Amino acid sequence: MNRRHCASAAITLVCALTVLITPVQAFAEPAPPSPSGAKSADAKSADAKAPKKSLEEVRKEIDDLYRKAGTATDAYNLAEEKAEKQSGEIVKLARATVVGQSRIAELKSQAGAQAREQYRTGGLPPGAQLMLSDDPQLFLDGVNRVREGQQAAQGVLGELTRTQQDLETYTKDASANWKKLEANRVKQAKAKKKINAQIAAAKKLESRLKKEERARLLKLEQEAAYKQQTAWLSSGALKDINREASARGKEAVAFATAQIGKPYVWGAEGPKSYDCSGLTSQAWAAAGRPIPRTSQEQWRLLPRIAIKDMRPGDLIIYHSDASHVGMYIGDGAIIHAPRPGRNVTLAGAGSMQILGVVRPDK
Repeated sequence: MNRRHCASAAITLVCALTVLITPVQAFAEPAPPSPSGAKSADAKSADAKAPKKSLEEVRKEIDDLYRKAGTATDAYNLAEEKAEKQSGEIVKLARATVVGQSRIAELKSQAGAQAREQYRTGGLPPGAQLMLSDDPQLFLDGVNRVREGQQAAQGVLGELTRTQQDLETYTKDASANWKKLEANRVKQAKAKKKINAQIAAAKKLESRLKKEERARLLKLEQEAAYKQQTAWLSSGALKDINREASARGKEAVAFATAQIGKPYVWGAEGPKSYDCSGLTSQAWAAAGRPIPRTSQEQWRLLPRIAIKDMRPGDLIIYHSDASHVGMYIGDGAIIHAPRPGRNVTLAGAGSMQILGVVRPDK
């Protein structure tokens, strides 16, 4: 608990210092450099007409691009998860088909043996053969053998029919899973393209800034986060939050804490890098409680709880589309993987728009 108090105090101190040292005026976005060092008349005319963006506007635009990339990352991760599941189902169906085909071969062999036996006895039905016997004991013994033979024949034919029907079902299921697999591969490709485009656009905007403006941009990010965190704390959100983590929750928090400083990479789930839901899903897997891979699925499938009932280890889902997630560690703080270009870090739990809270081990 003392560690969490220290972490929370550190977050608050850093954010407070940011506000104190940050001037309020906005910077204009610099014009992109010309490759040749000179501009055409048309380019100069376009520059003169284009309105200059303040650094705050640039920050919001970059933040929006990364938000969209985060949403696309969730779509990519979900498509990847489904593709892996369908691939596994196809493998199972293929194995079941091999077993079924082998069993059909055995049953056909048994049916053939029964047909050959009937041929050797002259093709007479077993009942007719019994009627021709004048030995009472032989007749009684034969009745039992006939019953057993009939049951065996019916069993072979019945199992053969069921196995053939199973094979037909396996084939249909495998075909359906192949279609789903291909559809999810297409979704993955589209999401990947969108992610790369959004990240490239954000990086392009940042690359146009001078060194001192990039430093100022980071301070503006911190200032915006601090402002939201302060408003959240001022609302009394932490007033009744004093619950202890569960045993598994402590393990999940310990795992997430150990990842601090590792870079955000979209689609990554460790051990060297993570995206937001890759971090939370792996933390809870390490605690012995597997959970859905994506933040949207975590929000959709895990038990929801009220913010006032939060305890360390719970997951806070952010934004209206559930495109971001962080792990609550107590004292108003989370551990999360923010976005490309940032590392796994501590942040204020209220520094982003909270959608709700879920508890993996409820």
